[in-house]
Amino acid sequence: MASPNRPSPVEGPLLNLTVQQLAYLVAVAEYETFSEAATSLGVTTSALSQGLAELERRLGLPLFERQGRRQLLRDETHDVLAYAQRVVADTRDLGRWVASAKHGGVGRVRVGMIDAAAVHHLHDQMTSFRANHVEVDLRLVVAPSGELLDQVRRGDLDLAVIVDPENVDGLEVTPVVTESLVVVPPTGHEVGVPSTWGPWVLFPRGSRTRELIERALVARGATVDVVAESHQPDVLREMTRLGMGWTVLPDSQSGRKRSDDEIVVAERHLVLVRPSARSANPAADQFAQALVD
Repeated sequence: MASPNRPSPVEGPLLNLTVQQLAYLVAVAEYETFSEAATSLGVTTSALSQGLAELERRLGLPLFERQGRRQLLRDETHDVLAYAQRVVADTRDLGRWVASAKHGGVGRVRVGMIDAAAVHHLHDQMTSFRANHVEVDLRLVVAPSGELLDQVRRGDLDLAVIVDPENVDGLEVTPVVTESLVVVPPTGHEVGVPSTWGPWVLFPRGSRTRELIERALVARGATVDVVAESHQPDVLREMTRLGMGWTVLPDSQSGRKRSDDEIVVAERHLVLVRPSARSANPAADQFAQALVD
């Protein structure tokens, strides 16, 4: 730290060097002749010589000394060469990173999914994506559709897989999975006819799945008397096991084997939603394509 009684030294202007000039210097240090160095870079020997002459001019010091018909790097230019090698190597690394970023090989993807999508339907696709895109930081949020939709609209998530929403303004919506919603009776009860169904333990009021279920039950003539609610299918299934009531669950989460007496009351469509006007995120594009495929 400079003394408070002593003015700080004034730094000179930054050297106006180009990466190409530094690459020329690295090449002539690696090859025996200027001709070989020029060939390795895909330029003419004349262009190489002119670029090195300009590098010397901008540095303000000579880099080469002539020995017969050859020009060799001066010993005292070791620090300049070491700097050039670092810059060229870092620039090549950056180039590889940019190329990977353009194709979705790096970056961060913030994904939301309802539990059925994350656990049952899209588990393999997520596992495969992570294995093939190890440099992508994949963040997953599992929550009900309404919460995930709000996060997508706020920009907290890049995309989400939710139950098909009614209001799609400002969203790009792509179908992913269609699943059946089946009646699950309490333990020891036969499915019977709709007039004998109930009371019910269902998803919370206001959820998209609850709306689909209630509409379908009423259409079948069932009375919808709800005695308990939960966002968790496992909890609803346990409530039916304890005899608290009937429920309707996605067939992948019903815990029942497919049988002739299985009653499908409705279908729900899981869709991938993203903001229509979104910033470029190649990694998110790759992930979305993997889910849709």
